[in-house]
Amino acid sequence: MGRLKIGVIIDSFRLGVKNGIRKAAELGVEGFQIWTTDGEMAPWNLSRTGRRDFLHFVKSQGLVVSALCGHLPRANFTHEEGLDERIDKTKQILELSRDLHVPVVTTHIGVIAEDENAPGNKVLREALSEVGNRAEKLGVVLAAETGPESPQTMAAFIKALPTEGIRVNYDPANLYMRGFDPVAGVRELADLIVHTHAKDGAITPDGKRQEMPLGQGGVQWPEYLAAMAEIGYDGFFTIERESGDEPVKDVTDAVAFLRRF
Repeated sequence: MGRLKIGVIIDSFRLGVKNGIRKAAELGVEGFQIWTTDGEMAPWNLSRTGRRDFLHFVKSQGLVVSALCGHLPRANFTHEEGLDERIDKTKQILELSRDLHVPVVTTHIGVIAEDENAPGNKVLREALSEVGNRAEKLGVVLAAETGPESPQTMAAFIKALPTEGIRVNYDPANLYMRGFDPVAGVRELADLIVHTHAKDGAITPDGKRQEMPLGQGGVQWPEYLAAMAEIGYDGFFTIERESGDEPVKDVTDAVAFLRRF
């Protein structure tokens, strides 16, 4: 297996935008992902000049942006209430990705029901078709994060959409913590995966899902990475650390862990 292309989610450091990017460069990773749904990086807050300045700063640090995170707070695409606003904001984030030369925006789309005729699926199908068509025109993709439903259900749903603009952000920990096999899931979603989160998780004795430092949870990393290599994935493995009291240490340790493969 060749050297992995490692990224980090800047927000995992909890150091702010520029200091987080500097820390990523210091760790020697190849790129990073960044949240764009609020604060200074949200498209409605970032001017054309601001976008140019951001690109210049990223280049000065010797990095690239692996993806933007476009998951709007308390939002998905399965409920009609507030849907028009969510679609509009998602389109603005897709336009930002085009302007920043970032090919992927990741998000949580909501739960895909196994019953393809479920009301939520109809709403989701129409919303993603509209957003996906916009992504196609912009030359980018919106990548739905794995987790709530089985890889088989997700694959069937996305492949049936009338657009090539919706793809998959593969998160092995999300799948593991919901009882799915993240290794087998790679093969189910193979031709749809455009970005991955390097995250680990466990299920506690009382049945609760718990995010863990990389390599300390239930994801079988050698098998998982071998499956990704088998399908020809050559994109980023972007480290995400959502909890814990020592985020910088945890991300640093995660980089060292991935460098072993």
